[in-house]
Amino acid sequence: MKKSSTLFSIAFLSFYCCSVNGQIDSSLLRSAGPKDTAKKSMNMDAIYNRPFLKMGNMPMSIGGYLESNWQYVSTSGITNGNQFEFRRLSLFFATTISKHIKFMSEIEYENDPTGDADGSKGGGFEVEYAAVDIELHPLLNIRGGMILNPIGAFNENHDGPKWEFTDRPIAMTQLLPDTWSNTGFGLYGKQYRGNWMFGYEFYVTGGFNDSIIDNAQGKTYLPAAENNPSRFTSSASGTPMYSGRLSVRHDQVGELGLSFMSDVYNTWQIEGAPVDIKRSVNVFDVDYNTTIPKLHTKIVTEWVWVFVQIPQNYTPEYSSKQFGGFIDIVQPILKRRMLGWDHASLNFAVRGEYVDWNVGSFAATGTRMYNDLWSVMPAITFRPTPTTVLRLNYRHQMQRDITGNTIGATIGFTAGFSLGLSTYF
Repeated sequence: MKKSSTLFSIAFLSFYCCSVNGQIDSSLLRSAGPKDTAKKSMNMDAIYNRPFLKMGNMPMSIGGYLESNWQYVSTSGITNGNQFEFRRLSLFFATTISKHIKFMSEIEYENDPTGDADGSKGGGFEVEYAAVDIELHPLLNIRGGMILNPIGAFNENHDGPKWEFTDRPIAMTQLLPDTWSNTGFGLYGKQYRGNWMFGYEFYVTGGFNDSIIDNAQGKTYLPAAENNPSRFTSSASGTPMYSGRLSVRHDQVGELGLSFMSDVYNTWQIEGAPVDIKRSVNVFDVDYNTTIPKLHTKIVTEWVWVFVQIPQNYTPEYSSKQFGGFIDIVQPILKRRMLGWDHASLNFAVRGEYVDWNVGSFAATGTRMYNDLWSVMPAITFRPTPTTVLRLNYRHQMQRDITGNTIGATIGFTAGFSLGLSTYF
């Protein structure tokens, strides 16, 4: 994501809070009180399905969320001890410019202790989303600006208070770029019929660059492209990225989503003269979520396949095939008035994850390549209201390098606890 200074962010907030002129659409306004974020909707609605407040007579509604955690984790017996992390603070701004024309933006301060794709650490302000929607028909709407590519459900529905875990899914952050946004335009639409809902999104945007195979990680690593700020103003290949998602939902069955992303990622010509062949990256994703009636058990799962054309002279660490995903199961234990809160709930949850950055075998020996990871994370969470969550997680994880080795400071067995708070405001 594009990082900017604190001064820029303050100026941006001031500009939109003071100078946007229009009337707020009531569909953008949400109550600040208890609200179930799992209401009947689709993942593509997540950008607006948030608590918003109107500030007096101002022509804009605002909202946001924060995440803060404590962690104690060790890998192969090595630990950094107690760590206190302020993960992120996001601010939402929405307004109706005129009839059937809406604006929505999200500005985020993020300080992820896992480090950026280039290995650096530290926080900064980012403009994560800023787009205008022009509504022509429920099945035909135009969206343009800085948008989230609809590759999978999590990329669009990632707000911390909606999840029972302090960490985002590994496949969605270290296999796919986390909250992957680009400049572009596209179409989206929805149709309701009885218990059925259908939705689609299709966008043409900027995309990846050579960093996905030329990075500090030493492997094919799509998240490395997030550190390319020029992607918001230019395309490395000069060709557009295509991304889209089809989703269908039934009230009793759940929602199924199929999405794709396709791009030429390398600089294959300079000033019109070819200097390389075009090399593509293609991503396919399937996601599903449902709630089992009576038990109210919530199941969320997403799996992704990545295919990258790699130059022939690259070492095996740079894989042409990658695969990974996760499954979350959340079971409410108590859901009633507790400690003075009318809509409180106590939940048990568990997440299973698997990521393989090198699918396949060594060409020279025919033996399997590894460079994979699996993780199981049980959790106990307490929600005093549906929009605030206190979560205690325990992670048990095993990671292997490309040869299957499990000994090292960054690979091997990882175990640890995390305690976190996340809330909309």
